Amino acid sequence: MQEERALIPQGEVPEIASGNVPRQVEEAGAAASFAWEEFFIGKIRNPHTRHAYLTAVRRFLAWLEPQGIPLAKITPGMVGQYFDSLSLSIPSKKLHLAGIRAFFDTLVVRHVMVLNPALSVRTERYSAIEGKTPEITVEQARKLLASIPLKSLIDLRDRAIIGVLIYTAARAGAVAKLKMRDLMPDGGLMVLRFAEKGGKARTIPVRHDLQSALQDYLFATGVESDTKDSPLFRSHRLTGLPSAQAIKAGDICRMVKRRLKAAGLSTLISPHSFRSCAATDLLVQGVPLEDVQYLLGHSVSRTTQLYDRRRRQVTRNIVERISV
Repeated sequence: MQEERALIPQGEVPEIASGNVPRQVEEAGAAASFAWEEFFIGKIRNPHTRHAYLTAVRRFLAWLEPQGIPLAKITPGMVGQYFDSLSLSIPSKKLHLAGIRAFFDTLVVRHVMVLNPALSVRTERYSAIEGKTPEITVEQARKLLASIPLKSLIDLRDRAIIGVLIYTAARAGAVAKLKMRDLMPDGGLMVLRFAEKGGKARTIPVRHDLQSALQDYLFATGVESDTKDSPLFRSHRLTGLPSAQAIKAGDICRMVKRRLKAAGLSTLISPHSFRSCAATDLLVQGVPLEDVQYLLGHSVSRTTQLYDRRRRQVTRNIVERISV
């Protein structure tokens, strides 16, 4: 068992390694420890999901710790009491419940538990009509692009990145992962191939002004001659020259905040706001919902509708007509 645990990529998932397994899991025996590694390392591929589920399970087991209750003795009532005690938003509670429920499912499969005590537990009802992403208007997005001075290589890079965010409605994480091979010709035009959440990939045409911005950036920085596996967008050294390292999603978020501040726009706006802007603008123009759904990379149209801010515009028009 020790030799097998030594194979765990400690640098990537130290929080899941043998020394960090919760007491209840260790005391439940080898099958429970196996299920712990199987679930968090073997089953979950997305690092964000892994972190969220790990946080949920650890928090629940830590809540049980003072009571000395083993895994096999956990009841639905205990799970329900735990969620009654949580001071989290309803969506966060639902995420925690999903993680705990999925982990217990693995324990049931490995015969550590007879039944899943979280299976029958429910949280409060929650239905989102509109997403919480701060809104940016078409006029504000134009102002942001026009505010970039284009006096340095970083200016060219930032304009290209913001252009990709606006004109492809891609997530910052997907933009950060772009490689040179993902910008490719398709007939007389260029396309970008994005690796999205859930292992999905989609190809989006590059409109003419975005293509010009990308070509200006590639030519000025000289990265157009790099290998196909090189990152498309790079971090920059203190000298202003591009490095060989890909820019990270967090760097893109901070860059957008800086550019917003320089343009005199609200820094509450985030890269995700461009997705809402693109979706609302296209729907206002009569583009079919299923086409906008594909652009945003959503599996179901209900998710796309959360990005539609036309309802907010109608509401504003109605309240402005109140005669008080």
